Amino acid sequence: MPTLECSIVEVCVFCFSDDAPKYLLLHRSKSDKIYPDTWQMVSGSIEGNETALQASIRELKEETGFVPQKFWLVPHMNTFLNPKRDVVHISAVFSAEVSAGSQPLLSKEHYQYEWCSLEQAKQLLVWPGQVQALNIVHEYIVQGRLASFLTDIPKDLW
Repeated sequence: MPTLECSIVEVCVFCFSDDAPKYLLLHRSKSDKIYPDTWQMVSGSIEGNETALQASIRELKEETGFVPQKFWLVPHMNTFLNPKRDVVHISAVFSAEVSAGSQPLLSKEHYQYEWCSLEQAKQLLVWPGQVQALNIVHEYIVQGRLASFLTDIPKDLW
């Protein structure tokens, strides 16, 4: 029977450019062992005794150099099965707003980035769970619906 594991976090990064949201996607290294040369959001593993929140802030900084202006817990969990380990991964999803014109400092995990419109990002993302997360971020957080106020994480917690 598969086991459940929550050891991965994802961060959907956005900014506003000319009053329109742009979403950051990162292009994985062509030599990466897992899913080489694919587009993704910031993602990574929870390390040691980190909380999901701490890991998401660390991964954001490691993969982009960004410190967010605002940060949210996204009301969505991404799930996928690792058949080799017989583990169902449940990844917590967060969202970060950064300043317009921000340029990421990429880690060795990625070789390219793109600031995309919602439609462009949905075309580039490989995994349906990430597309669903992006849609939720766009509809409930970026557009400022009530969920954006209820899921905002105060800076003193990160």
